[in-house]
Amino acid sequence: MKLQEKISVIEAILFASGDPIEADKLADASGVTQSEAVKLVKLLSDRYDEAHSALCVLKLGTAYQLAVRREYDDYIKAALEQRRAVPLSQAAMEVLTIIAYNQPVTKGFVEHVRGIDSSSVVNSLLEKNLLEEAGRLDVPGRPIAYKTTDAFLRAFQLSSLDELPALPNADGQVSFDEILINETELSDEADTESEE
Repeated sequence: MKLQEKISVIEAILFASGDPIEADKLADASGVTQSEAVKLVKLLSDRYDEAHSALCVLKLGTAYQLAVRREYDDYIKAALEQRRAVPLSQAAMEVLTIIAYNQPVTKGFVEHVRGIDSSSVVNSLLEKNLLEEAGRLDVPGRPIAYKTTDAFLRAFQLSSLDELPALPNADGQVSFDEILINETELSDEADTESEE
């Protein structure tokens, strides 16, 4: 298979997939090695850039997705007659920030950091597909942990969580371990009081 044909195969798979596709799956489907698939994606991306195409290839961690460049969003929304997405509230941005920098975390952790009930905000972000469940923690009560999604990365134009801006100062930050220790101590105290 010639180089141009290989690039076209990669383009066809990305287009048909619609969702992000991992590099190893892309390689298997196109019949090339994973390293060659990554190079072909780069060539496809360069082709779009050189042609000033409305399309681009997004890198999301180890996955790739064909997308339309952001400068064409308004035209697409007008063509599809979709309402503009409601911007995220300050509370939603706070919750996303807490989870993005500390994930996976529980609602209890988020509420402890924010100092306010955050259940409805977390549920709203789950519905918007910006958060997802990341399993249950192996602690009493087995609370659900949450993490950000690929949709979160796309929304904030990040390839990975490594691209998050550095926090200004780690002093005063509450760690998940500190919360677990405090919750365990409170639980032990409550058990002791109930026994008396």
